[in-house]
Amino acid sequence: MSKHIPQSLSPFFRPEEIELADAFLDDAYIIRSAEDRAALDRIQHHVAQTAASLLDCPAPDDPLAFLDSIHARVTVEKLNDFRLAVFRAMNDQDWLRPAYFSVARQAVQTLAGNELAMQRRVNLSIQLPNDDSSLLPVHADVWSGDSPYEIVLWIPLVNCFATKSMYIAPPDLDRELQARFTDFEGRSAEDIWRRIEPHVRFLEVPYGSYLLFSQNVMHGNRVNTEPTTRWSMNCRFKSVMSPYADKRLGEFFEPITLRPATRLGLDYKLPGGFQE
Repeated sequence: MSKHIPQSLSPFFRPEEIELADAFLDDAYIIRSAEDRAALDRIQHHVAQTAASLLDCPAPDDPLAFLDSIHARVTVEKLNDFRLAVFRAMNDQDWLRPAYFSVARQAVQTLAGNELAMQRRVNLSIQLPNDDSSLLPVHADVWSGDSPYEIVLWIPLVNCFATKSMYIAPPDLDRELQARFTDFEGRSAEDIWRRIEPHVRFLEVPYGSYLLFSQNVMHGNRVNTEPTTRWSMNCRFKSVMSPYADKRLGEFFEPITLRPATRLGLDYKLPGGFQE
């Protein structure tokens, strides 16, 4: 029996959908193996090839090892320009977003719906060892204009763990703190971090896996104290008909899986000229 889906609705869900939904609602995230490993490998290969080309390096035989050690070739001062160049080359590929979606298609559809809007560009993060210039302070995306109906698909291109990964607050603690957020008025994100630090989970997401999480829950990253570089991508999905916030359809989001009945409904206009 599901912990979260009412018993009257359970027959409408497959057992694997119930398991996924319960895990997501318990923890505000799930970590699973890539549904389309070939698509993930293609993305990793393209990113590594692009990085090598920008650095005038030979094409790497081992993309993961090359990306892991990129800090030996890129300085902190040049990191953001380098990241933006890789980001642009990555998003210039017509195949990228369909490939990205295919890495977690079934899970995204189970958790967000089968008529989806997808962020128009896939984000890229690179965090060098011991670099404090690429930090994302504790936050929830809904605080800055995202819809609470979104989920984030976070995919690493290297093995991510401990401080080389991101952290997320446990949902119970998150609800408690967000309910009395005025306690932190006039204080900094570091004050919030110190309050949640003993309880957060740094997520272990090895290459070949993906993370789906709710951006309603507080999360962020810290200085990467591991000896290798973090490379990760992220992209938001939501049900196309669910409410939007500041990031709108056609600007930030694009419909990707509208069904035929919805297309017909959106195009339909009642005939005019009849007497009431």
